Amino acid sequence: MLSRTASFPPPKLSACSMASDGRKQPRWIPPPTPPDAQLPQLKIYNSLTRSKDDFIPVDLSGKLITWYACGPTVYEDAHLGHAKNYISTDIIRRIMKDYLGFRVKFVMNTTDIDDKIILQARRQYLLVRFKQEHAAENDSVGDLVLAEAKAAFLQYICKNLPSLPSDTSPETFSHAVDKSYKETPQSQILTVDDLLLRAHIGTARLAAEALQNPGTVHEFFAKTDDMLLPYLDALHGAEIDSNNHRIYLELSQKFERRFFEDMNALNVLPPDQLMRVTENVTQIVHFVEKIVANGFGYATPDGSVYFDIDSFEKAGHSYSRLEPWNKNDPALLADGEGSLSKGTSMKRSQNHFALWKASKPGEPAWESPWGRGRPGWHIECSAMASEAIGKTMDIHSGGVDLRFPHHDNELAQSEAYWSTPDCHVQWANYFIHMGQLRIRGLKMSKSLKNYTTIRSVLSEKDWTARSLRICFLLMPWQDGIEVTDELMKVVIGWEGKLNNFFLKSLDLSKNYRLDTAGQELGDADQQLLNSLEKAETDVDTALCDSFNTSAVMRILSDLVTEANSAEKLSDQTVISLARWVTRMVTIFGLDPEGDLNKPDRIGWSGLDIPAPAKPYIYPASQLRDKVRTLACSGSAVDHEAIAKLADETTVATTSTSIDSSQPYNQVLQQFRANVKGLAAEKVPAKDLLALCDQLRDVHLWNLGIYLEDRNSPQPALVRPLDRSLIEARAEQESIGIVKAKAKLEQGAKEAERDKELRERAKIDPLVMFRTLDEYAEWDESGIPTVDVAGNVVSKNRRKKLVKEWEKQRKLHDEWLATQQAA
Repeated sequence: MLSRTASFPPPKLSACSMASDGRKQPRWIPPPTPPDAQLPQLKIYNSLTRSKDDFIPVDLSGKLITWYACGPTVYEDAHLGHAKNYISTDIIRRIMKDYLGFRVKFVMNTTDIDDKIILQARRQYLLVRFKQEHAAENDSVGDLVLAEAKAAFLQYICKNLPSLPSDTSPETFSHAVDKSYKETPQSQILTVDDLLLRAHIGTARLAAEALQNPGTVHEFFAKTDDMLLPYLDALHGAEIDSNNHRIYLELSQKFERRFFEDMNALNVLPPDQLMRVTENVTQIVHFVEKIVANGFGYATPDGSVYFDIDSFEKAGHSYSRLEPWNKNDPALLADGEGSLSKGTSMKRSQNHFALWKASKPGEPAWESPWGRGRPGWHIECSAMASEAIGKTMDIHSGGVDLRFPHHDNELAQSEAYWSTPDCHVQWANYFIHMGQLRIRGLKMSKSLKNYTTIRSVLSEKDWTARSLRICFLLMPWQDGIEVTDELMKVVIGWEGKLNNFFLKSLDLSKNYRLDTAGQELGDADQQLLNSLEKAETDVDTALCDSFNTSAVMRILSDLVTEANSAEKLSDQTVISLARWVTRMVTIFGLDPEGDLNKPDRIGWSGLDIPAPAKPYIYPASQLRDKVRTLACSGSAVDHEAIAKLADETTVATTSTSIDSSQPYNQVLQQFRANVKGLAAEKVPAKDLLALCDQLRDVHLWNLGIYLEDRNSPQPALVRPLDRSLIEARAEQESIGIVKAKAKLEQGAKEAERDKELRERAKIDPLVMFRTLDEYAEWDESGIPTVDVAGNVVSKNRRKKLVKEWEKQRKLHDEWLATQQAA
């Protein structure tokens, strides 16, 4: 492979340049353009410049792209935040490969050993051992277990809930927490500290309940596991044999397998090459050795090796390239070193970071020139990416939260490894970072316990792999995203619109004949084809503008809307449009069964009803169509013909199992029997139509199937239910409930008004004004003449009183008449 490495001479340094403004990103060198390559006019938002830069690959032919992606640290199940990162990455990869025509070498790692994995694996191992050592035959919790658990409880609250009184016990915990920690109001935006506090209180509250009422062993440990884990590790973690890597590998291998199962469920393409840290420790050691030999690393007496940022910068290199404004942030620096490194460093400066960590007792270890230890987090990717790709890569990607210190440290290490005094190497030409998924303004995180796993989301059916991908396509890939009910409605609407379009296009394609392809097109056809041509141009512009998928999603939606609203379109035009839209959604990964080698394909998976349903539901739908046609004919209903249709309805030969097809067979047989029964009773047409509606709205709906009625002579369109149909029906039912409630309220008001009127009618007009305190004298009819102040009632006032009196007299006379009649 011919390639060119982006490199540049080291800058001449002055005292001024060495103390450069740390708030600005250092210079980025655009790769040289290949002389003969035909490149698309692609711009990529590059984290190295915080701007859109022309994309120029290293490969001289301009065809091959090398890409390294930071993969997962595999110690727990992946959550929706991971889904956002890996789906967004997959979308860009597919655009590069399937739309822009590049050959992409996509390398990804899994971090299968690091501080988080060590802690998780060690703690789980110790907890299992503790349970085995204290297993009870009668399933009761023993005294030793209770004593250890109480000690763990006290240790936990002392460390994580320091505001509690020192004498807090399980029995007094609830009262002490309520007194010492105030609940954050629901309306207030939660901070990271708020969520951590909630998590700690929740863990301790469960443990306090268990210590007071242990229950069975299973019930007890279900409430105390999270509290016991750090306690047992603090006591016995150092006892674990550092040569026993199996403890850690069993955990990481389990969750690596589950991670790729999740990715497969999300239709994320697997990497072309997968690199695991534990399989590349030798290469990592060699990588560190060369950095030390180049003068950019140093060993400490404890056997660790650190990267020397000071020497690196004095040699003319820049640190950090991505977020120089954060280079002295102590919290980020500490997080980058890992939780097992706190308080143990012998490094020369707090800004220096570990290349190789001397293993402490209870940590896995490998041999190295500096003693037994393990790789630092940042060096893993530098070494493995360099091993797989070489001196310079086109694209490096990862989550936005990795920019500093992880990716900045990767860049520094790799430049320190590959550069020479005469030539500084630009290791990654383009760095792209996927925006985070946020919950109430905070990133989804395992430590904050505000995450939902991919598995649970997909199993609950609120989101599907497709709807998640649509959600992320609707937003710029580099931006954060807040998942809200409003966003879900947009996703459902977009997917539902394309579902409807694909279903109708597929229906047209069933009867489409190639010999009609050359027929003359009408004005509506030409207008839509012009719109399609413009859409193709606009899509190209959008995707070359740093993969602007949100613009493409609007283009696709608008084009489908135009097709739906157009009149007298030819089948040929609709099918041509459907095939192009199918190609675009396939490129975006929205169809796991999509095949770009089949240009005639229309739609995506999930548009058909289940195979076991077809032999029964299609005959049921056809019988229903015929019954509706006869019932709507306008003439007398031919009940004999309807009964005959029911008798003639048969089931197609099927190889599906009886169990899987039974619900559908029951619906068909019941519908046939009901049709015959109503025909025998010679019921009116409205009863037959009501039966047809019941099949559509109840029996088939409950099986996840919908019959979309169309104008005669078109048969009903048999289709699976989707979220847009379910949401539309729920909205209609909600409106119906509101209307029914309003009607009931109006009826209640009218009933109350009628009741008041009936009571009022009982009052004799002779006395109606005599009960009022404002008058003193009345005439013979009971109409006031003088008020209580001794003033004669004015003419205007008397006129109004007479009017009221007449109205009451009429009302009272009517009431008297009803009483006499009774």
